[in-house]
Amino acid sequence: MALLALLATSSFAQKEVSVKPVESGPKAYAFTIEDCITFAFANSYDRKSMELSGESQQISYKQAKESRAPSVSASIGENLSINNSTVADTKFSDNLSGNVGINASMPIYQGGSIKKTIEQNRLNVERADIQLEQYDNQLSVQILQAFLSAISNEELLKHQEDLLKTTLAQMQQGQVRYNVGTILESDMLLLEAQYYSDSSNVVQTRINRDNSILSLKILLSMDPADELTIISPNTDNLDELNSSLPSEQEAIETAMEVYPNLKLSQYDVLLAENSVSMARSNFYPSINASAGVSTGHRGFNSFGTQLWENSGESVGVSMNIPIYNRGATRANVKKSQIALQQAQLDYEQTQLDFRQTISLAYRNVVSAFNSYKASEMKEQAYNKSYHAYEVQFEHGTITAVDLLQQQNNYLNALYQFIQDKYSLLLQRKVLDVYMGIPITL
Repeated sequence: MALLALLATSSFAQKEVSVKPVESGPKAYAFTIEDCITFAFANSYDRKSMELSGESQQISYKQAKESRAPSVSASIGENLSINNSTVADTKFSDNLSGNVGINASMPIYQGGSIKKTIEQNRLNVERADIQLEQYDNQLSVQILQAFLSAISNEELLKHQEDLLKTTLAQMQQGQVRYNVGTILESDMLLLEAQYYSDSSNVVQTRINRDNSILSLKILLSMDPADELTIISPNTDNLDELNSSLPSEQEAIETAMEVYPNLKLSQYDVLLAENSVSMARSNFYPSINASAGVSTGHRGFNSFGTQLWENSGESVGVSMNIPIYNRGATRANVKKSQIALQQAQLDYEQTQLDFRQTISLAYRNVVSAFNSYKASEMKEQAYNKSYHAYEVQFEHGTITAVDLLQQQNNYLNALYQFIQDKYSLLLQRKVLDVYMGIPITL
């Protein structure tokens, strides 16, 4: 029951989503696990926010690439000057002067900082894509947990409802037999207590199922008022999950190549390496070229002639040589080197931790399969035994205590079987996610 309780309280490119909207009010949906994931990817607010962050990184990257191009600006101005001693003898237009010009500047060499800035932005763009992939994996696993919780509780609920009909019949039969004196009052009371206990179990399981569906709606960014029907997968061929399982080493190697968490750590190292180069670029001189054209006038007499005679062009090259900035550049280089060493250590630790994680996940699958097969055989055995005891109780050869003991044994075996079945599905699909395989049921 531990896994069922855990899943029941969990708040954690595929085929087209099957949507059945109503004309007004809440909408109705019927989803498989693939539909749930597709719907969540299209509607998750957190995911949309991450996509916007990725678009912002793309803009920064594009802007960085344009930093090699020249910058061009134009200027225009008019000035009015008045001399109080001659204002009465001077025309207003003669006191106006103006100028217009176009200036351009272009970096020629910046110690490699432009190239490294472009590279830094490119790495950030790729890292943002991997972060989105990481989020998708995490969201998919959370959806899987809530989905399996809902269908496990739905399956358990069907068994409990069927059993409730049986215990109701047993209670009614017990009352009749007590009235005719063929069973003791204690047996009749035990049958009544079992019926009310089973009724309580049905109510609790229904609540657990509804809570799981609510958790699933939240993960899908779906209105809680909408109706969500989950389409249970076929679980008749779970043995294939074991037959298709790769070796542990193959699973580790595949996961190490594709899982985004490890890729993020790799990009952190690349970004740190680039930051060292960017810090070192401040040791080198920077060279810039500039050019411009300008003209002006004073008054409006012979305006065209003034513009022609006052026109001029300029072109130049300037160099800025860093000599001493109180050790700031050297300190920044050392800090970036330390950050690089830290990123490399983090990457090595992430590799080690991830290998252990995959190894544990793989062994969890193997263990879950063995538990599933054992509980499957146990459930079948107790099911046959319980039905045999039912027949004996109907013929009056056993007491209610014997019957209810076998019924409880069967229920415990059934609960364990359902738990182990969906535990196997969960563990195997989590391993698939690690290996870059989309979740399908």
